[in-house]
Amino acid sequence: MALDPPQALDFERPLVELEQRIAELKSVEAGGLDREIERLERKAKQLLEEIFSDLSPWQVVQLSRHPGRPSTLDYIGRLTEDFVELRGDRCFRNDEAMVGGLARFRGRTVMVIGHQKGRGTKDNLRRNFGMARPEGYRKAHRLMALANRLQYPILTFVDTPGAFPGIDAEERGQAEAIARNLELMATLDVPVVATVIGEGGSGGALALSVADRILMLEYSIYAVISPEGCASILWRDGAAVEKAAAAMKLRSADLQALGVIDQIITEPAGGAHRDHDRIAQSVGDAIDRALAEIVPLSADDRRESRYQKFRRIGVFGESSPL
Repeated sequence: MALDPPQALDFERPLVELEQRIAELKSVEAGGLDREIERLERKAKQLLEEIFSDLSPWQVVQLSRHPGRPSTLDYIGRLTEDFVELRGDRCFRNDEAMVGGLARFRGRTVMVIGHQKGRGTKDNLRRNFGMARPEGYRKAHRLMALANRLQYPILTFVDTPGAFPGIDAEERGQAEAIARNLELMATLDVPVVATVIGEGGSGGALALSVADRILMLEYSIYAVISPEGCASILWRDGAAVEKAAAAMKLRSADLQALGVIDQIITEPAGGAHRDHDRIAQSVGDAIDRALAEIVPLSADDRRESRYQKFRRIGVFGESSPL
C-alpha cells in the first residue's frame, strides 16, 4: 500500500520518500532505468529492515496510531460476509465510535464488535477518534447479550485511545457502562476472541477484551493509560512520553511475556498500514485457530477457563514480616 508523505511517521519518512522516487522512475517510459530502479529497490529493502529491526516503545506507539492503519470496518470487510450492522443502544442513541453486527466468518455466524476510528478529520469527528461514549458500550453490551442468546461466537476488535472522558459521557454513566460490559463478558457462555488492532487504551479497551483469547498485532499497544497521560502524572512533563512508553511495557512482546495476551500476530514488513489484505489474512487465520480451540469446550469449561486466565495475570508476592 503506497503511503502519502504527509501520512508518514518521522522515522519512516526516508523510506517513504525513497519508495516515492522508485514509483516516479517506474512511471517514466524512457528506457535504461531498470538498473537504477533495482538499485533503489535493494536500498529500500535494506532501509526497511534497518528501521523496523529495533523500534523503540514510543515508535511502536506511533505505529499503533498510524492514520493508514486498518480499522475495524476494514477487517470486517475483508474477513466476513453478509455483515449486517446493528445500531443503537436502545437507551439514548447510536454511537459511531463503536460498530457491530452479525456476519459470516469462514462458515460460522458470528457477532463482530469493535471500536472504529475515522479516515481524515471529518470522519474522525464523526467517529470521535474511536473514543466511545456510554451508548457505545451499551450497544456493545446489547450485541454481546444477543449473541449469547443466539449462541454465536463473539469477535471483538480493540482500537481506542480510551473511553471518551467528556462531561456528557460521565453524566450518562461511562464507568457503569464499562463495568457492565466487564461483568457480562466474564459470564458469557459463547466463545469470545478479542484482537487488539491498534491502540488498546484503558477501560475503554478492556470493555471489549474480557475474552477467551486475546490476540494482538505486533505493532499495537495495550495499556491502562496513554504514554502522554502517564508522563503528565508521573513526571509532570509532557515531554517525557518516550520515557513513559518504555516504562509501561505496552508492546505486544512485553504483554505476552507478562501473560496479559495470548498471541502476537506478525505484521507485514513496515507495519499493517502497508498491506491491509495481508494483515487481514493473518488476523483471520489467528482468529480461526483460536475458535477451533475454544468452540469444542462446554459453556461451563469456557467460563472457568476464562476466569482462571484473568486470575493468572500479574505477579504477586508477600513481604517478610518486619
